[in-house]
Amino acid sequence: MEFKLASSAYDIEAFDRATDGIIDLFTAQQAQAILHYCGDPLIRDRIATLAERNNEGSLSDAEKAEFEGYVRANKFISTLQAKARKRLMNG
Repeated sequence: MEFKLASSAYDIEAFDRATDGIIDLFTAQQAQAILHYCGDPLIRDRIATLAERNNEGSLSDAEKAEFEGYVRANKFISTLQAKARKRLMNG
């Protein structure tokens, strides 16, 4: 199943406001786990391969879609980690 999102422009402040409360659902231990999450090594290797091939301009359309999915997931995880860091700093 393929899911298409609108292009990259969106209101970052609106995104933050809409997602700020999510981290409050986690315990400090869970926030710590989110903060230290680094993903599956096999997926990290796949992302590195796709990134290298993307830089070379040699990705197929399917690989471009896969790579974009990983990029978006990584952005979301980074956002959660930033919110977890903030939660842990504020107690």
